[in-house]
Amino acid sequence: MTTHNYLVRTDQHFSDFKFRGEGIPSDNLKSIRKGLFTLYNLEIMATAIYQFQISGSRDEVNRQLIASMANEMTHIQDFKIKLYEYGWRPSKRKGFYWMVGFTIGIVSKLLGRKMILRTGIWVEKKAVRHYGELLSTIDWNNDTRKIIEKNQSDEVIHIEHWKALLKKI
Repeated sequence: MTTHNYLVRTDQHFSDFKFRGEGIPSDNLKSIRKGLFTLYNLEIMATAIYQFQISGSRDEVNRQLIASMANEMTHIQDFKIKLYEYGWRPSKRKGFYWMVGFTIGIVSKLLGRKMILRTGIWVEKKAVRHYGELLSTIDWNNDTRKIIEKNQSDEVIHIEHWKALLKKI
């Protein structure tokens, strides 16, 4: 798999948008709701981390941070859309996750380039694990499962990028 030119934003067509949740047992809906809220909030945190790690330098680290932030923003959109398709609204706790991301982003930026990259590796490894747990424990519909799997693979690519840049420093 080449990671230098991966797709940052996926295409969406009008036919991709559907109302969901009909005929799904309430226990399953509860799990889906909790999973979507978790993914949505964690992507808000990841986006904020990258946003506040970006500096004015015109170098490869910043280019990767910008691309990663853009990619994480699409993940937020993916999960926000799914929440609305099920008839739910995003959590009011998203501000908390943004603050955590802001703090991690600023602190790692103050500690230097190596810490920015190490933080990216750490955060993305946690994301990959979270995605894996949610994929294995929740009965997702095929459309949502595909999005979650695609987003998880994006996080793996981010890890590869951060590791490659860390080796160069």
